[in-house]
Amino acid sequence: MRRTASVLPLIVLGLGVFALVFGQLLDRYVEPRVKRTPVDVVTDSVLTGTGSYFDTGALETVHGKRITITRRIVGDVAAAERSGNAVWNVSTQIDTPATLPLRDPHRSLQWTTERWVTDRRTNLPVHCCGEQPSFRGDAYLKFPFDVQKRTYRWWDGVLGAAVPLKFSGTEKVLGHEGYRFTAAVPPRRTGVTREVPGALVGRPKQRQVTAEEWYANARIELVVERRTGRIMNARIAPKITLRAPGARYDAVTLLASDRLEFTDATRRTQVSQTARDSRRLEVLGETAPTLSTVAGGMLAAAGLALLVRARRRQAAVAEDAQGVYSTHTGD
Repeated sequence: MRRTASVLPLIVLGLGVFALVFGQLLDRYVEPRVKRTPVDVVTDSVLTGTGSYFDTGALETVHGKRITITRRIVGDVAAAERSGNAVWNVSTQIDTPATLPLRDPHRSLQWTTERWVTDRRTNLPVHCCGEQPSFRGDAYLKFPFDVQKRTYRWWDGVLGAAVPLKFSGTEKVLGHEGYRFTAAVPPRRTGVTREVPGALVGRPKQRQVTAEEWYANARIELVVERRTGRIMNARIAPKITLRAPGARYDAVTLLASDRLEFTDATRRTQVSQTARDSRRLEVLGETAPTLSTVAGGMLAAAGLALLVRARRRQAAVAEDAQGVYSTHTGD
């Protein structure tokens, strides 16, 4: 019994030290390595709303029509493994009620493909692996982990430049709270030109005109989950127009809408993935390290107390034995 009593404090103390070390390991080693942008992604996000677009068949802008923007992201796992970065191939198509049922990006109103490469930890752009275009900023398809209440540089692919997104409070999406960031883009040239009939842009005497593409966005609103940086909802109000060279006013509206927003299905998917990833980061980065540290501290304290008590008991027993020995020796 004495041997068991003397070993127990050491076992309890050892468990306490292990729990303390394990908590620090989760906090400083495991959780930071889990907090990485995924590479094996296949996801679709859809925005929809009503607006105007240029009907190439009728050669005029039609209004009050349904507009659908579908963005598909497919991770290039092989390139990610070679480079250590997140490599995403992104396809964006804009559809009208006539082109949407066709499910063919080549027949959509507009179709673009891009290749984005980012640092998996910081979300900053990395210029390698065939990226296209070469972009700047610290947010695009997602925000960095541990989103702060500050201004982020959001890369606007249509504009071809970074736009400052300001923190504008919080907002709940399907019961899940996120940070809301807002911005607006005044009319600016995109740098794209199009060869069009002169009559189309108010130059009837010219057979062909190199028209300038202009872009504005009256409202960009993104609701972002704090831990993961995932975008749970998006609202935009884009306007893309053509102007005659050097003109001060729009001549043709190619695309315009006061409100395009994630569909209900996209919001549900984004929130579901966000909740799952956020819980995992919370457990690994907050809950488990805290519980492990608290439990380790309590066990270590209990082990030390038991060890001190056991040694005092042993000292008392030894003192009693010495007293008995002295008494017998004196006799």
